[in-house]
Amino acid sequence: MTFSKDSAADLASGATPGELIDKRIADLPDWRGDKLAKIRKLIHEALPDVEEEWKWGKPVWSHNGILCTGEVYRATVKSTFPKGASLEDPNHLFNSSLEGNVRRAIDFFEGESIDEAAFKALILAAATANGEIATKRARK
Repeated sequence: MTFSKDSAADLASGATPGELIDKRIADLPDWRGDKLAKIRKLIHEALPDVEEEWKWGKPVWSHNGILCTGEVYRATVKSTFPKGASLEDPNHLFNSSLEGNVRRAIDFFEGESIDEAAFKALILAAATANGEIATKRARK
């Protein structure tokens, strides 16, 4: 199976989002596959009931809305938080997409370790923010 940029085509193959993420990781035999697998593991440790999705040809993790994506590029593995600008980041993990008013991202580079506790804290903060938004919508 090859990966298209069309999520519907990927999902139409009969594969689940989790299987598509597994395949994406397996198709990256270098450090990027290891890094994406580590990010995925940390997300599940932080939020065991996280929902895995496959959108825009990439892994997406959600809980009452999108928490973050897992994008793979030649020199980085990127985790984009669509509502990242509203999250506390006391450990300054966000190092990309800093100029916008809404999203923030973390570019992970080869050989670079992940501050696991800080990353998990960002996942929980994103889930909390999504929950607050969902609660406000439900009250309307």
